[in-house]
Amino acid sequence: MYDSQRLQALLARLQKVFFDHAFHVPWRNGVQIQHVFDGELDGTGKRIMSHAPIITPSRNALSSALMTTDEVLAKLQEAGSAENVAGMARFGIAPPVAYGVAAPKIQQLAREICCDSRLAGELWNTGVHDARILAAYIMDPADLTRREMERWAKQFDSWAVCDNACMHLFRKTGFAWEKAVDWSARKEEYVKRAAFALVATLAVHDKRADDRVFLAMLPVIERESADERNFVKKAVNWALRQIGKRNPALRKAAVKTAERLKKSESRSARWIGSDALRELQKPAKKRTVESANKATAP
Repeated sequence: MYDSQRLQALLARLQKVFFDHAFHVPWRNGVQIQHVFDGELDGTGKRIMSHAPIITPSRNALSSALMTTDEVLAKLQEAGSAENVAGMARFGIAPPVAYGVAAPKIQQLAREICCDSRLAGELWNTGVHDARILAAYIMDPADLTRREMERWAKQFDSWAVCDNACMHLFRKTGFAWEKAVDWSARKEEYVKRAAFALVATLAVHDKRADDRVFLAMLPVIERESADERNFVKKAVNWALRQIGKRNPALRKAAVKTAERLKKSESRSARWIGSDALRELQKPAKKRTVESANKATAP
């Protein structure tokens, strides 16, 4: 006999299957292709959608609706690799518990599970690195409260978990910008990093944001550029570069900010400014190609 929460999860999957059938949502290579509903309506009553594709369920998602936390952890542990754990450490990722599961395998498991906020919360609470990466994929942004988002941020123990949560979950909430501003002045290393990781990802994915929002973040970037901590300064640099790549007007403003930072007395600020200028002042074609190949972290 299934408990009520697991039956509710099954019902949600059944509703999802009905929706896909009724509206003929296309599939490609076993993965559903669609866009994220942002939850708002335009003036005609039509649903507004963003242009950022997301991981959506595989064909066997229904059979995974009743997967337990222990079952997921067992799958992650089986897919892990001691060699990967050692490789993570070389990139500054050394959480207390990690299985070393490759990103594609975590993403495949996320497709099998689909969206399960209850399971996501339980996986996060395990403290296992790979489980926390997976949790960000399967948590419904609509279920994530400000309080819970704050709790997750305080528990970040690596740049990888921080960036993954910002890119795949936090940016989709209705208070992403609010948290970016609040966290930018925080003392905790990964909480502050999250502020600028959010700005960087929003610069790419928040297509409706006005330029004034990003212009308002440039003084914040300048203010925090003197933070010498490696994972903070790299996120500040990331945010500055992504703002500058959003459009020509913002590139001009970002370049001016970078030029001021380059002349700063702070070694960290000088590095942020110099590195940003190297990317933002390249010819457009070369900048696009290199940006596509450049890792965002650490």
